[in-house]
Amino acid sequence: MKQWHLFLAFLKVGMLGYGGGPSSIPLVYKEVVERYHWLSEDEFGDVLALGNTLPGPISTKMAGYIGYRVGGVVGMINGVMATILPTIVLMIMLLTFLSSFKDQPWVQGMTKAVVPVVGVMLAVLTWQFFKKATGGLGWVMSGLLFVGSLLLIEVAGIHPGILIAVILVYSLLKKDRGNDDRKGEVG
Repeated sequence: MKQWHLFLAFLKVGMLGYGGGPSSIPLVYKEVVERYHWLSEDEFGDVLALGNTLPGPISTKMAGYIGYRVGGVVGMINGVMATILPTIVLMIMLLTFLSSFKDQPWVQGMTKAVVPVVGVMLAVLTWQFFKKATGGLGWVMSGLLFVGSLLLIEVAGIHPGILIAVILVYSLLKKDRGNDDRKGEVG
């Protein structure tokens, strides 16, 4: 039954993730965290952060990891296939259909109408992550990280994956230094 639920969850993501990775992330979150409870919010955030540092489509990386965690190697294959098969089939069907009507106003309107919907989905997910961050870091530190990240990504042009990797390394070093300080106090 787990394999079937895994397939259905990522099939939805593959079919409804119109617009690529950013639009699929909230869908993965709904299925994985809220519906099936395969990951906690913290774990989802970690998987998302790590997935963003690696090359390739985010939904397939997340499907592979979550599938493996839920159902082993078979679950990994199941999750990835459920994510990419609908995309392949829909791409062939939709592009064949839409290319014959690409100049029609309704097709152009349809593609333009998806953008705000994806924007709202991302804003809701961003707000949820920001609220979660304030619980662990506080409003001031979360705000500083938000503004700093925005400036580094948008103004300085630093790739988000590099920023995430630097923060992860900093956090690991800070954690190790904290452990060394505690060991010195005990000894």
